Amino acid sequence: MKLFSIFLITILLLQAFAEVSSFSDAANSTTNMLEGNYAVVALSKKAHHLPKINCNYACSRRCRKTSRKKICKRACKSCCERCHCVPPGTYGNKKACPCYAKLKTHGNKPKCP
Repeated sequence: MKLFSIFLITILLLQAFAEVSSFSDAANSTTNMLEGNYAVVALSKKAHHLPKINCNYACSRRCRKTSRKKICKRACKSCCERCHCVPPGTYGNKKACPCYAKLKTHGNKPKCP
C-alpha cells in the first residue's frame, strides 16, 4: 500500500512538472513571436498606439481659408488629438477620417471643422 501511494504521488508530480514546462515553453514562444510584430504586441499589452501626426500643421492646413481661424484650429486640434488624423483639404473629405466625422458637440452638431 505504501509503495502504491509513493508511485501515485510520483506520477502526479511528474504530470505537474510536465504541464508547467509546457506552459513556460508556450509563453516563451508567444513572447518570441510577439517581438517581431508590433501590432500584436500593442494588443497584448492592452495599449493601442496610433501613429502621431503634427496636429498644428494639419489643422493650420485645414483651417487656412476660414474667417475664424482661432476657433477652427482649437476645434480641429481637439479632434486631431483624439482621432490622430485630419481629413485632407479645407472642407469636407470627412470619409478619409471616420473618427473625425463622428465627433459631435453637446448640441449634437459636428464638432470638427
